[in-house]
Amino acid sequence: MPQTDARRTEAAPRARLRRWTELRTAAASHTRLRWWTELPLLVLVYASYSAGRLLARGDTRDAVDHGLEILRIEKALHLNAEHPLNRLFTREAWLGVPADFWYASLHYLVTPAILIWLFRSRAMRYRAARTWLMTSTLIGLIGFTLLPTCPPRLLSAGHGFVDTMAQYSSYGWWGGEASAPRGLGGMTNQYAAMPSLHVGWSLWCGVMLWRHGRTRVARLAGIAYPLMTTIVVMGTANHYFLDAVAGVTVMGIGLLLAPYVMRLADRVRESLGARIPWVADATRGTRSSIVSGGCQTSAGERIPRQRESLPGPEAEPGASPKDAGEGAATAAR
Repeated sequence: MPQTDARRTEAAPRARLRRWTELRTAAASHTRLRWWTELPLLVLVYASYSAGRLLARGDTRDAVDHGLEILRIEKALHLNAEHPLNRLFTREAWLGVPADFWYASLHYLVTPAILIWLFRSRAMRYRAARTWLMTSTLIGLIGFTLLPTCPPRLLSAGHGFVDTMAQYSSYGWWGGEASAPRGLGGMTNQYAAMPSLHVGWSLWCGVMLWRHGRTRVARLAGIAYPLMTTIVVMGTANHYFLDAVAGVTVMGIGLLLAPYVMRLADRVRESLGARIPWVADATRGTRSSIVSGGCQTSAGERIPRQRESLPGPEAEPGASPKDAGEGAATAAR
């Protein structure tokens, strides 16, 4: 029995050491992201998306034909959620007005808010999440370019759709032309309905809330937000159901491509670092100084070393050797 207890006593610190070694090895290659580099990157991607979306207007006749083709496909598949939802939002202002506010505003607010939340509290997950969002957005831009599509609200009245954004424009900050601010409707591409990135971005937000939210409310919001957005984009006659399906598909493709995009970005950064000194200095200067527990690394050091003795069983991962007590020092030896 004493020998068994001794073996267990020796195995516990070894297991902790092995776990901490795995953590510090994974974190040694992690580069801390800075908000002053992230913000310009996100602004650049969104500006490119907006500019490309504006330029990819295409022929109006082609856009109308594509919209009518989507309606024909949906009828063949017995999918017709847009008409009853649009009639409901048109008839009931207490539903239509909030839906228009939802469509015109929330993607500008919720998506950046979740990005900031991830950046501040889920730093290890942020880069993958941001890359997924950016990759999917650029894929959506390709879709706008190759397939300009007229949304239901811009089809002729004979197809039975009402533009709720125009109907309730006196209630909101948008004009009657589009969900853009008043007077700027002519500066947007209103034929960029396929895919629906309103749905795609809301799905991304929902996944982030579900995976990283620690409360039941956050997880419920992660389910409700993309579902409600899908209903809103159809009820306001801004998108067809298949636009929403395409938005989900784009996010799926972006998720699959995100790891490759990150690897490519790492190679580009390493290549630039080898050629441009200040890029290399900036990369080395953002190495995390504290990786885990007693494992620390300094600028330019690739593998962190164990500076001090390992914390004891009761010590927190970030506790100092003094806090760990004499037992931790004995285990480290």
